[in-house]
Parts: sequence; C-alpha cells; structure tokens
Amino acid sequence: MPEQREITQAGPLLTPEGHLAQIGWARQPLLDCNLEDARFYPGLLRPLQRFRVKKWDYYGVTTPEFFFSATIADLGYAATVFVYLVDFESRRYHEESRTIPLASGVKLPRNSTEGESLYHGKKQKLRFWVEKEARRVQVAWLNFAGESLEADIALAHAPERRESTVIVIPIGEKRFYYNRKINAMPASGHIKLGYQQWELTPETALGNLDWGRGVWEYDSFWVWASASGRLADGRIAGLNFGFGFGDDSAATENTLLLEGRIHKLGKVDIRYNPHNFMSPWWMVSDDGRVNLHFHPILERVARTPLVVIDSEVHQLFGRYSGQVVADDGEIIAIEGLTGWAEEHRARW
Repeated sequence: MPEQREITQAGPLLTPEGHLAQIGWARQPLLDCNLEDARFYPGLLRPLQRFRVKKWDYYGVTTPEFFFSATIADLGYAATVFVYLVDFESRRYHEESRTIPLASGVKLPRNSTEGESLYHGKKQKLRFWVEKEARRVQVAWLNFAGESLEADIALAHAPERRESTVIVIPIGEKRFYYNRKINAMPASGHIKLGYQQWELTPETALGNLDWGRGVWEYDSFWVWASASGRLADGRIAGLNFGFGFGDDSAATENTLLLEGRIHKLGKVDIRYNPHNFMSPWWMVSDDGRVNLHFHPILERVARTPLVVIDSEVHQLFGRYSGQVVADDGEIIAIEGLTGWAEEHRARW
C-alpha cells in the first residue's frame, strides 16, 4: 500500500469549493470541521444537503465485568440516541434507543475538541461535554429494562499528553469522512440501574470515543474493531482497526495506542465469517506488525428498519490475543484484552 500521509498542519477541513483541504491521518484533530462549505448538491438542491450530513458522538466504557455505551447521532433527516449495557459474565445485554424526526432537540458541536453534545427528551437525557483534562458523559434514561438508568462518568484526557486516531478520507468524488477515535481513557464515576450501582475507577475502567462527521453514500458498509485495557506490565493499551468506509489509500485508521502515544499501522486484513459472526476473527498485516485473534463471547445485534434508514450492526464482544509491533520495534504481547469487532451495513 502507498505510504500513508500524516497531517501536521492546522486548517479547515473543506476548501471554499467543498473539497477536502487535506487527506490523511493525524495524531490530533487539527482541522476545523467547516461542514457549511460542503458542495455535493448543486444549485437549487443545495439546501437539501443538510439531510445527507452525518454526525455522531459514541462513547463507551470497558471494565472486566461489563461494557456501557451511549450515543447521540444526527443523520440529517432524523437523529437517533441509544444506550446499551453488556454483561460479560451472564453474556447478556440490554439496549434502548429512540429515533427523533428531523433531529429535533439534538445538539452536536462543530469540533471534537470543545463544546457540548445534548439530547433532552421527556424520558431521556444524554449530555456529553469537554473539560480541560477530561471528557464527561451523563445519561438519564427512564424505563431502561424496567428501571431508571443514570450515569455520570469522567474520562481523563489531556490532549497535550494523549494522542488520538484521526483520519480524513474521501468517499467517491464529493463525499468524505472526518473521524476521531480515542481509546483507553481512564474512567471514574458511576452507573446506576435501579438499586444496582457500579463504581468506575481508573485502575479497571477505560473509556473510548468514536467521533464522526461527514457525507456518506446512501448504501454504506464498514468493519470496526477496538479494544482498551492494561498489558501484563501495567501499561495502558488500545487497539483500533477498520475498513470499508471510503478511500483509505492515504490513511487507514489502524493504530496501536500505548501509554497515550499512537503507533501508526498500515493495512490490516480483518478476516471473519459473515455467516457466523461468533466464530474467531483474525487481524493480520503483510508487514508482520499485526498478528491477532479475537474470540467473541457475546453478539449484539441492532437493527433500525425505518422508511429512509435501514441499519444493521453485528457487534461482537470478546478478547484479543496475539502481538502488535510498536514503531520502535518492540513486540507488544496482547493477552486477553477486552474489546469488540463489528460489521455494520446501513442505508441512510
């Protein structure tokens, strides 16, 4: 694969003509997300392009016992908010979601570095915001599995000391994807469901963010794999792999995060059985830097069959084992790192 291009200069995401100003990957979100300059619909149709812009903030927290996630997504003609809780011991999960026509009441910030994401409905409130050295997640959801769900979580993240996985890639001639992923943020706070409460401590709980903005094809497909945890020597590590969402010839999203620093990986082949997602997955690279297997323990299936939105995701939770080679040649042994791998197909 051609050499990947690292973005090191700040600037706008789009030119005045609506083209990507830079294409590549970065360690921090250096580009201003000026979606108002998108130009994929001409002339009189241009007011309709807001219905094709997609924005989402997806947060998750991984612990040895469970995974918790909350999302606010604005798909243009509708928004969706959803929360789910996965219990690794019982191998069960519960999920609640709501679709909001025309994204009424949904607020998402321009950039991932500041601001507030918010949805406030009659029975649900999701609020995410950025502080100086943390990202905050608050959720209140009435009637979640018959109980009231509350979450108040702080994810430690000082940008000057922690890098991110950032990509800017084209999708065809007029569409694009701007994405930031942060792995392995030490988490503190609590999650409460009815009378049951889980306390989160940085020693055992690690958070992640998937922040996406862009214009996609109506028929879309991607595979995403991720993990966050501690190595045998106590160092914090994160894995991120993906493909299928656009032209990644100048930049993949494949990275190893080690103690807050990104180690950039090239093309990684993700092998799985689409007819049996619970069978083992493999992540391997031709250059020998990645050789991992992923053993699922639980499958989450989420479907959104609406008039203009048809989405289906198979998200597998399990453990990663194998090895990844860091930039300096160190062989990083991965043994039982908790994470997930998913296939997502959408018409949106």
